[in-house]
Formats: sequence, C-alpha cells, structure tokens
Amino acid sequence: MGLTVHHLGVSQSERIPFLCEELGVEYTLKLYKRAPTLAPDEYKALHPQGTAPVIQDGNVTLAESGACMEYISRKFANGKLFVEPSDPAYADFIYWWHWANGTFQPTVGRVMMARAADMADDHWLVALGQSRLEAALGELNKRLGSHKWLAGEQFSAADVMLMFSLTTMRYWAPYSLDGYPGILGYIERVSRREAYQRAMKKSDPDMELVLGAEAPASIV
Repeated sequence: MGLTVHHLGVSQSERIPFLCEELGVEYTLKLYKRAPTLAPDEYKALHPQGTAPVIQDGNVTLAESGACMEYISRKFANGKLFVEPSDPAYADFIYWWHWANGTFQPTVGRVMMARAADMADDHWLVALGQSRLEAALGELNKRLGSHKWLAGEQFSAADVMLMFSLTTMRYWAPYSLDGYPGILGYIERVSRREAYQRAMKKSDPDMELVLGAEAPASIV
C-alpha cells in the first residue's frame, strides 16, 4: 500500500510532505479542508488524537509530528536528516529538534489561544506569552545569525520541524519578525529549497506563503 500522508490544510502536517520531499520518499498525499476552522470529522476519525499530522503505512497509523518524521526517516531513508551521536553536531541537533516543537511551538500556541480568547493586551497571561515569545525569538535569531542551519552547517529534521512555526503558523498566531534578521534570512534559505517548494505546492496550493517579516491577518 505504501506510505499515506493525511494533510489538514494550513496546519503543521505540512511538515510531513516537506520531509518526504527532502528524503525522496514516495508517498500518497490526501488533502482535507477545515470545517470551517477545525479538522473535519473524517480527519479526526483517523487517529484517537484527532489532530494533524497523521500518516499510515500498512496497518500502522501514527500521529505527532516528531513521531511521524522519525518513523519515515528511520524506516524509509536510513535515518537521513537525523544527526547521529557520533557527529560533533549531535548535541546542537538534538536540542533544536526538541526545542522547535517542545518550546517554540507551544509558545506560539499560547499567543494563538490568548488571541482566540480575545484577552486584553494588558492581561498578565498575554504579557507573559509575549515575553516568552520574544525570548524564544531572540535565542533563535542569535543561533541563526551565526549558523546556516539549526544543527550548524547541515540541514536536518530540526529545520523541517521549525519552518511551520515561523511561517504558516502565523495565520493562526500573527506575530512580527521585524528586527530578527537571522530568522528572516533562515526562512529565505529554507523557502528556496526545491523540496519545500514542491511540498507546499502539493499541500496548500492556494495558500499564500508567509515568508516575510509581517504576518497576515489572523484566520481565527
């Protein structure tokens, strides 16, 4: 049957086609439109988690970005884009790989939830979320101002993981990247990769890519 990637439009599941294109892994892509904001029932029924991404490989159905990405790389591409412990860049890779979805994505998510709840700008939770976002962006900008990729000189799964949070996620949690030249230069480098361009054209062909400093209007 082969690998099937279930992609919910304008969501973090864009990471999986991006990874597959980078690895040269063959996959079937199934697209799902939101109804009208959340995932449709047919997508929620794919996995008990009910959220994107979801992949299927024979009798295996898997969710969670990191799990899906590691499964695909290890099973179909001999671990490509995952830096091994023997590599001097391993510590940097493992930190940023986990930071991207363990620290940065939840930080952006808190900004999204505060906006959706229509909290006042002076609410302490809004201020806390903004403070943590600025701290995270500052750390990331410093890293990318002195390194081409998160793991150093080699493009890795950490970069595939991070790109959504810096780009498409800003449809849900608009935030500016003005004043962060290291991050903007990094976004440009990633966006020039042929695998990224192919993946985005397949996944969200009608969506305007968010690659600049200013975010689009929120869609929530």
